[in-house]
Amino acid sequence: MPEVPVVRFLTVAEVAGIMRVSKMTVYRLVHSGDLPAIRFGRSYRVPESAVADALQRPIADVG
Repeated sequence: MPEVPVVRFLTVAEVAGIMRVSKMTVYRLVHSGDLPAIRFGRSYRVPESAVADALQRPIADVG
């Protein structure tokens, strides 16, 4: 039987704290598809690996 990978999911509030942004910013990232998430009932959960990947991506130049 194949092994099932262990995935840790974070709440929007936890992601906001890690990324040092507001919860609304996390919701915008989720709705735009820039941050993958899974909906559980009325709330979203974001895989911890997706947060790490997002923090490694370069920030776009503004201006």
